[in-house]
Amino acid sequence: MQLLVLSNGHGEDAIAIRIIEQLQRHPRSPQITAFPLVGTGYAYSQLNIPTIGQVKQMPSGGFIYMDGRQLWRDVRGGLLQLTLAQFNTVRRWAKTGGKILAVGDIVPLLFAWSSGAEYAFVGTAKSEYYLRDEDGWLPQTSRLERWLGAVYLPWERWLMSRRRCKAVFPRDTLTTQILQQWSIPAFDLGNPMMDGLEVEARDRAPLHLCGINSSHKGWVSRSTWSWQNSSSPAKSQKDSLVILLLPGSRMPEAQRNWRTILTAIAGVIAIFDRRPILFLGAIAPALSLEPFQKPLIERGWNSCPISDAKVAAFTLGSTTLILSQTIYAEWLSAADLAIAMAGTATEQFVGLGKPAIIIPGEGPQFTYAFAEAQTRLLGCSAILVEHPERVVSEIQSLLDDADRWQQIHQNGRRRMGSPGAASRIANCLMEKFMDNS
Repeated sequence: MQLLVLSNGHGEDAIAIRIIEQLQRHPRSPQITAFPLVGTGYAYSQLNIPTIGQVKQMPSGGFIYMDGRQLWRDVRGGLLQLTLAQFNTVRRWAKTGGKILAVGDIVPLLFAWSSGAEYAFVGTAKSEYYLRDEDGWLPQTSRLERWLGAVYLPWERWLMSRRRCKAVFPRDTLTTQILQQWSIPAFDLGNPMMDGLEVEARDRAPLHLCGINSSHKGWVSRSTWSWQNSSSPAKSQKDSLVILLLPGSRMPEAQRNWRTILTAIAGVIAIFDRRPILFLGAIAPALSLEPFQKPLIERGWNSCPISDAKVAAFTLGSTTLILSQTIYAEWLSAADLAIAMAGTATEQFVGLGKPAIIIPGEGPQFTYAFAEAQTRLLGCSAILVEHPERVVSEIQSLLDDADRWQQIHQNGRRRMGSPGAASRIANCLMEKFMDNS
């Protein structure tokens, strides 16, 4: 069986990769080809997955729905011509008789339907949590949205209910339950975003090369003790407070976000001057570390000599900050909380049962509209502050409230689901597609 995987964004590519890896382990593994509709398909090239079609990085990075100006920039950058070429490529490929897996939003879903092939859909962009929770509609949900009945619009539900659509995999249980009301073949198998994240943190960062404060030595072995006990890490003032920094994955936005985050952590350092703090900056592998190191040096941080080109360490007094492009899952496990201006990474962190303090940026992704929507998606686990200077007071409030910590822990687990989703989805895909071969 031939399978074409369509995805439209960095986060969507990463989710698709997790499913592909599980499909490759299947006894009847399909011949897989990918088509990244947005961006350059870096994730696929890292796994040596062949790609087809024309790829191009648009000015918006794929976030035209956040700002009409971004749409106009993309149109001027060749969006219409690119979309038409991609549409024709998918239709030509479908004539080979293969199946299609669409990962993302209505764009890959529409491409899959229009191809004439059988298809399945992994919905990453929408969740009922944007409109409601288990107790009912959110106050900010409009009358129109309530009348439409679901976060997926009628034409999206129509595409998912076609006979050629063999399976739909929503991102959470609540969304699955709502879609099933329209006889859509929706399966509640979890969210692949959470696969491979709950690891035992290992001391892979070369801390000893930097003369780092001895109080940090046990940070990785401590890992998620505060989450396993569902209590605040304020228990012991002697332990390092470990804070994850997530500036996003697209340039130049990530660089602007990074400067905003550095403003936020300056206040944290000033307030927690008697407690050791370890900042962990998770930088996307496709980016360069240099734009993130320069602002640190400008602000007085001292660089430490490290041989690993994917890691950079800095100190400012007794505070340590480490940048890495490789130590991701371990850092999500090790951190107590996050200061975030990112999409997928923030959701993954919250899914581990931890709080993320989010700050709106200039976009095109992490605007105020995006951040506000993220608070609805993630509930009490995502704490929105409009200015970076407000981060420190939110951290103080979190550390002083064990009950809130417990609520955040339970909320994040419920909204993002349990690990193992990619394997469950891969097995279901093979079952549904092979039944019709």
